[in-house]
Amino acid sequence: MEANASSLDGGTVLESGPDGHLVRRSVLPGGLRVLTERVPGVRSASVGIWVGTGSRDEEPEVAGAAHYLEHLLFKGTARRTAAEIAEEADAVGGELNAFTAKEHTCYYAHMLDSDLPLAVDLICDVVFDALISPRDVEVERGVVLEEIAIRDDDPEDLLHEAFCTTVLGDHALGRPVLGTEESITGMTASALQGFYRRRYTLPHMVVAVAGNVDHDEVVTLVGKALAGRLAGAEVPVGPRRGVAEIPGRRRLVLEHADSEQAHLMLGMPSIHRHDDRRFTQRVLSAALGGGMSSRLFQEVRERRGLAYSVYSSVASYADTGSFSVYAGCQPARLGEVVRVVRSVLADVAEGGLTDAEVARGRGQLRGGLVLGLEDSGSRMSRLGKGELNYGTHLPVSEELAMIDAVRVEDVSALAAELLRRPLSVAVVGPYSHPDELPAEVHEVIR
Repeated sequence: MEANASSLDGGTVLESGPDGHLVRRSVLPGGLRVLTERVPGVRSASVGIWVGTGSRDEEPEVAGAAHYLEHLLFKGTARRTAAEIAEEADAVGGELNAFTAKEHTCYYAHMLDSDLPLAVDLICDVVFDALISPRDVEVERGVVLEEIAIRDDDPEDLLHEAFCTTVLGDHALGRPVLGTEESITGMTASALQGFYRRRYTLPHMVVAVAGNVDHDEVVTLVGKALAGRLAGAEVPVGPRRGVAEIPGRRRLVLEHADSEQAHLMLGMPSIHRHDDRRFTQRVLSAALGGGMSSRLFQEVRERRGLAYSVYSSVASYADTGSFSVYAGCQPARLGEVVRVVRSVLADVAEGGLTDAEVARGRGQLRGGLVLGLEDSGSRMSRLGKGELNYGTHLPVSEELAMIDAVRVEDVSALAAELLRRPLSVAVVGPYSHPDELPAEVHEVIR
């Protein structure tokens, strides 16, 4: 692939290849960004509208508003009922959906390339012309509360929320994306409508389209769908930045669940996504607990048979992040699992990882990146997140080069910094009180 920043009529070329692969970017009046990626050889088109608003942008009294709003936008527009929205997508075998994260919300359609005009029109109609009627707010309230109940019944989902709150504390990123029963029950239609008006503005949005598409056609279709809205001299809002002060803490959170397994997550605050060491951190996580050859998998599962699932992961936000280790095991083995995991973290903090481990970590990331781009949906997501998070497009060839540039000494230095930080612990399992947890769990926070 070759990257450049040359201009063509209708947009700037951000990446191109000899096979016809092409990434282009335009900024429309009002500050709306449109990015497209032409992928030769596919017959699909994925259209997404990315909004730079997520759960971290909510005030505590409207916790869960971003996700609640995601539901409501599909309940009907000035031109279509909820049933008509679903019927038009189903009639062409397409997928129409959305998701809310801590820093953004995405509405997307995945259809045949020949149905691109419908995909653009549907998504734009849903996002820009939703009615958000008081009746729909009441109907969907029960659906959102049910989703919270489903999360609470899933030990791993509940664990991830508990761990995030444990590590990030009172920071807005520590709150659950879904909100709470109390906040959703008290949410009013006017509060949701106000959140919609304030947050869903053109400078905060990105239209990302990937597949067998033409940039000029996409821009034309977006202009038609948003006729009358594309006006003004606003410019796109830049990526979030900052440095959050997240104190290292030794804290234990227990959530009771009637399950046959104990689910454990422990970790610490980590680096934000603008940190130059973000690729080093990803290699560290892959080598430490990202695959069957990783240090954690070998020590916890292969050598001792203590857990079926064990892995490490990172979460990177604009101003902070977290590094964590997960394990699911029989309750009787929880203490031993904690002991082994802590021993592995201490060994890596002290002695780093071997050349072979780091090489495997780099290889795992390389393969995961390339294989993850086999469909237009994943490429569309990469376009949208790249623009929102970094304000730029990073060609695959450059990302691969940055992964390859990570050295074993870089990984060891970061491991020595991160893995010595105070650990927080979250446990979900058949325990009614922290006193029932094995001593090894309590030792983590002493």
